[in-house]
Amino acid sequence: MKNHQVVALLYDQLCTFEFGCAAEVFALKRPELGVHWYEFASVAVDEGPITALGGITLLPTPGSATLETADTIIIPGWRDIEAPVPQKLIEQLQAAHARGARLCSICAGAFVLAAAGLLDGLQATTHWRHTERLAARYPRITVQANALYVDQGQIITAAGSASGLDMMLHLVRRDHGALVANRVAQRLVIPPHRDGGQAQYAHRQLVSASEGPVSALMDWVRSHLHLALTLDAMAQRAAMSTRTLHRCFIDGTGMTPYEWLLGERVAYARELLEQAQLPLSHVVEAAGFGSHESFRRHFRQRVGLSPNAYRKQFVRA
Repeated sequence: MKNHQVVALLYDQLCTFEFGCAAEVFALKRPELGVHWYEFASVAVDEGPITALGGITLLPTPGSATLETADTIIIPGWRDIEAPVPQKLIEQLQAAHARGARLCSICAGAFVLAAAGLLDGLQATTHWRHTERLAARYPRITVQANALYVDQGQIITAAGSASGLDMMLHLVRRDHGALVANRVAQRLVIPPHRDGGQAQYAHRQLVSASEGPVSALMDWVRSHLHLALTLDAMAQRAAMSTRTLHRCFIDGTGMTPYEWLLGERVAYARELLEQAQLPLSHVVEAAGFGSHESFRRHFRQRVGLSPNAYRKQFVRA
């Protein structure tokens, strides 16, 4: 990831929040993470100073950053779903895609990628208010109306404005692993993952349920994942009945205690796998899985990869 350049588009009537999210994630230097962070720049689609939402006037990053050299291109919304996309921008995006650049859109930015024909034959999403319009205008796109974001490899589309943060944390997770993404989310004071309609990498929540015994139990469990934690044991720890604990988990997290615990075990296993050459037996034991077979089965179900394949993808030489 050294010298990986992220370029965000500037356009007249710019969606300020979406652009700000991209700048916050990719422009802010993060030396404490110990990884090669991104090089961030902005490139103007329109001539002259850009007027953004809220009356802000912006100028693109001075220098040599262009769509022709970017490794990742962010389209932070678009001025209107009915607004035409300049032919020059269409050609630039098509050329960037052809050379292997990663293209990402937030909200109405999906209409820009669609206008360039880059979503044909793919799954994609946009803001829920626009999903029907996107599907009707571009029938070759399979629109995932309930997804926070849709990752199709080289092209990633996000739904409404705040889901751009979900998508960008996903990009960080793809590039640098779950532990780094979780630390970025912690600094942003947001959860590193929100469930959506699209299958996504599950990972460790940094927030608990509401304050109280369940919140305290969650914090304790995260420090004791190596133990054989049954529902009865967790209920006893929280000083409540199993029925009450089950209800509190559903109310606070939308998950049963077992589902939450399994997600925490898999998430911790991911962090361990990202560390250089820890024996698999150590990962299985530390994450609290009863056997290698159980670990592999649950890991693949949650992550979509075997533990060994995951390690090869995320561990850096």
